[in-house]
Amino acid sequence: MRLRNIPGSRETIAESPFVVSNPAEHRGKWRELFGNSNPLYIEIGMGKGRFLTDSAALYPDVNFLGIEMYSSVLIRAVQKAEETENFPQNILFIREDAVRLPELFSRGEADRIFLNFSDPWPKERHAKRRLTSDRFLRKYEMILSGGGSVYFKTDNEDLFDFSLESMRDCGWTLDRVSRDLHSDAVLMRDNVMTEYEERFSSAGHAIFFLTAHPPAGRKN
Repeated sequence: MRLRNIPGSRETIAESPFVVSNPAEHRGKWRELFGNSNPLYIEIGMGKGRFLTDSAALYPDVNFLGIEMYSSVLIRAVQKAEETENFPQNILFIREDAVRLPELFSRGEADRIFLNFSDPWPKERHAKRRLTSDRFLRKYEMILSGGGSVYFKTDNEDLFDFSLESMRDCGWTLDRVSRDLHSDAVLMRDNVMTEYEERFSSAGHAIFFLTAHPPAGRKN
């Protein structure tokens, strides 16, 4: 993925009060940083931050942490946060690569992980880069709490099928699966839309959705 570089984005991000500049130092202590003992929900590949911002406003008793590896993307969320009056206080951002999750979070520290419209990496040689590959599922197992789960949404059916197979092969339990999220009135009651989701669904694309949890008691 090639993204346009935005001059000054790294400096702006580093100076923002919404961005944690030294995330590894908070490993095992994220709730202390938020100043409470509330559940910790993480979105990997948070984009411009709409999903996190809307979720944080809806659920003030949950701590939300957005992970985005590209400064040119994260800067948009930072700018929006700084321009928004009464921006939710239960949300923070970090600029990191998800491959480092075990270095950023201790065992059982996260209660939920959101993967919203992740890069499908369609070429087979790039399969390990997909956020639902076995490589990443093992990392999620290391940081999710006993009752923790992954929530995954995409408009890419090939990626969805890959994800189903990958999770089954890794022993994960699929709790809810939908190949047309927006036609399911029960699932839609709690659905928070992303920018991509609104765009894709309005264009007539089906939204694929699943929630799953890792094998109980397995240590990595």
